[in-house]
Amino acid sequence: MVLAAGRGERMRPLTDHTPKPLLNVRGQALMQWPMQALARAGFTRQLINTAWLGEQIAAHFGTHPVWPDTPGVRLMYSHEGQDFGHALETAGGIVRAMPRLEDVFWVVAGDVFAPDFVFTPEAVQRFAASENTAHLWLVPNPAHNPGGDFGLSDTGMALNLPRDDAGRRFTFSTIALYKQAFFSATNTGIETGNPQGIAAPLAPLLRAAMDKGQVSGEVYRGAWADVGTPERLAQLNASVT
Repeated sequence: MVLAAGRGERMRPLTDHTPKPLLNVRGQALMQWPMQALARAGFTRQLINTAWLGEQIAAHFGTHPVWPDTPGVRLMYSHEGQDFGHALETAGGIVRAMPRLEDVFWVVAGDVFAPDFVFTPEAVQRFAASENTAHLWLVPNPAHNPGGDFGLSDTGMALNLPRDDAGRRFTFSTIALYKQAFFSATNTGIETGNPQGIAAPLAPLLRAAMDKGQVSGEVYRGAWADVGTPERLAQLNASVT
């Protein structure tokens, strides 16, 4: 699942007329980078959620985009804006899409640039065989998030630490694997398929699952950028060699 429903307030005015995931990064739409990487690893059935200017995303990619050196992709859409008039936030959007997702599935934000990240079937198999319900890829804290999001134990478990804890050395990259159980009605309080269109954030669910010892993690040290402002976008495009 590729998350592409946000408004992108900090990216205005660029996002007043273009959804943030469609902004150009090094010659192609920002969200196309993880979509192609997923496809090249064999994950060719992908679902995109949309809200703000979502019709542009569907028009841009269609259902079977063709990209060089990339296997054929089948795209599905969860149009939250059309269905409910607003975005459902991360957890609400994923619950909405669950009936069309596999038992174990990738989630990546369409506004994060991680060109060196490699999605692998082996990672899925390892996670599926574990007792964990989520597996996160974390990155060293960037300048715009010096306090970090989570810690990581020596045994590879993600830690929900207090905000002022020095052990919060890592930022959530947004790249993760989940099991359907993580987003069950028991955990989220939202009926599968989210027919009421309830908006719900992801972070509280992750922290609660970490407290139960159900979230594993690892550090990704390749190129990574949360393309959250026009300045960061300009830096990425200026750094092409």
